[in-house]
This record gives sequence, C-alpha cells and structure tokens, in this order.
Amino acid sequence: MVGLGKISPEEIAEAQQLSAAFVPKKEKPDSNSTSSENPTASGTGFFITDDGYLISNYHVVKAATKVSLVTSAGTVDAKVVQVDAANDLALLKADGKFSPLPIAASRSAHLGGTVATIGFPDPSLQGFSPKLAKGEITSLSGAGDDPRYFQISVPVQPGNSGGALVDEHGNVIGIVSAKLDAAVALAASGALPENVNYAVKSSLLLSFLESVPEVDSKLKEPKSLQTATPPFEDVVQSAQDAAVLVLVY
Repeated sequence: MVGLGKISPEEIAEAQQLSAAFVPKKEKPDSNSTSSENPTASGTGFFITDDGYLISNYHVVKAATKVSLVTSAGTVDAKVVQVDAANDLALLKADGKFSPLPIAASRSAHLGGTVATIGFPDPSLQGFSPKLAKGEITSLSGAGDDPRYFQISVPVQPGNSGGALVDEHGNVIGIVSAKLDAAVALAASGALPENVNYAVKSSLLLSFLESVPEVDSKLKEPKSLQTATPPFEDVVQSAQDAAVLVLVY
C-alpha cells in the first residue's frame, strides 16, 4: 500500500495561493506567519472535539516542523499532540471552537455498507474547496487480509489521507489512509488495480484515544444505528463542517 498524502511542494504552494477561494474570512497578515514558506505536504484532517482536537494520518505530519489548518473560518496553526505510527494515526490540537464528528466502533460496519469522505485531493489541480467521494466497503480487511483496515471503493487521491470515512449515519468508522501500490500490483499480477483503497478502522482510533483521557472524555456519542438513517445531505454537511485541509511545513 502507498500513502496518499504527498504531493510536490510547488503544487501545494500554488494551492495555498488559491486559499481565498475557500476561506471567506480575510485576516490581517501576522508578523509571525510562515505563509511565504512552501508547505512540503498536504492532507486532510477532521475534528473529534469541539475544542479543537483533530485526527489525521501519521504519514501526513511525520516530518512536520509546523502544521497549519485551512478551515472555513480561516487558517489556524495546529500542533501534533500524539501519534501512533504503527497504525498511521496522529492526534493534533488547534485553538478555537469547531464542529466535531462522532466515532463509532468499526465492528458496526458491514460488507457493502455505504461510506463517504470529505477531503482535499490534489488541491492545485482540483481546487481548494472540499471534495466529496462516496463508495462502499468492499472488504472487512486490507491488503494481505490485514485486519486493521477496510478496503473501500471510495475514489481517493493524494490529499485525501487523514479524512474521515463516515457511514450512512454520519459516524466515523475509519480514516482514509492508503491505496494499493499500482507498480507492485502490476508486477505481481500483470494488471493495474482499479479503485482499491484502504481506511484504518475506527476501533484502532478509539483504542489510541483511550491513552489521551482529556480527549477521550470529550468525544461525541455515536449516532445509534437503530435510529432512522438521516438524509445523505445532512451526513455530507456534518463531514464537511468537521473537515480541514492540513498543510505541513
């Protein structure tokens, strides 16, 4: 598998210049700002508490000396609080009030279940606004039957890494993280893979967050699967409200 988070510094720098198309709030330049620096990677994150804790992939932020988040209210700095490199998870913190998503145990997911993600793929090519991708859970395990992952048919690209994979109720059941390496698949089978992507299961995220009590205690209760399925537009809106573009310096 290969991560989705890396694109060229030139592409990300160009994308950052387009931020006015997404950020409606204009802010005065900060003398401490590093906006003139070129980010070296980008990805997606999503808030899990209303006071600014958020999740992304470890591979998105692992080389970071500075992290900025592009939100609908402006650009804010974030710090890396804790990571789980083995499961490609990173917990970050930003100052402010935000709209979080609830996290459900991944055992609630089933083969063929509808899932979606909001992210920021290839921002210099596709633009700075958040993008929706929708698909199904195509396997309850990842490459080589790795039980830590879902295989998903959600079409994801560089920049989607770290995005929330939400179910039909709007609960996070995974974190978009990787896709099948095309070169490896071609060498092994003689064919290119088509839309074979992976998400870290939310149960690993919940276990990770148990080690951070101040965050674990603030998580939203997941929406009951026994209740009526909300309109898909509402699920998308909640995911969009929680999603942020992660810029790494």
